[in-house]
Amino acid sequence: MTRSRKPHPRGVAAVEFAVVAPVFFLVVLGIIEFGRMVMVQQVITNAAREGARIAVLDSATTARVETRVTDYLNSANLRGSSVTITPNPPTLAGFDQPVSVQVDVPFAAVSALSRPFLAGSRTLTATAVMRRETSE
Repeated sequence: MTRSRKPHPRGVAAVEFAVVAPVFFLVVLGIIEFGRMVMVQQVITNAAREGARIAVLDSATTARVETRVTDYLNSANLRGSSVTITPNPPTLAGFDQPVSVQVDVPFAAVSALSRPFLAGSRTLTATAVMRRETSE
């Protein structure tokens, strides 16, 4: 009579964890990074829209538009942006002419991780275009 002996699976769980854990954590960090990128994109879109709202008014100046965009981004704790206004100054656009405000932010400056691996050196861009309401 022989007794069948099952091998004891000692250490199998540790090996499985060692194989699966890096992939799992990479996926989780990728989800966090992608979520942050989408959130930052929405914030800079709103900042561009706020700048365009100021740019189409009679009292519009480049400094007022840039200040409004920068204040909006600072309230969301986003730094390192650049603002482009076309035409510059916005009062060069006549009545019913378009004025655009573009906001660029390098993703590396706003990433939740110290070294972003998903977007790398990508620059997030948002543009808002509105027509001048009045002309000076």
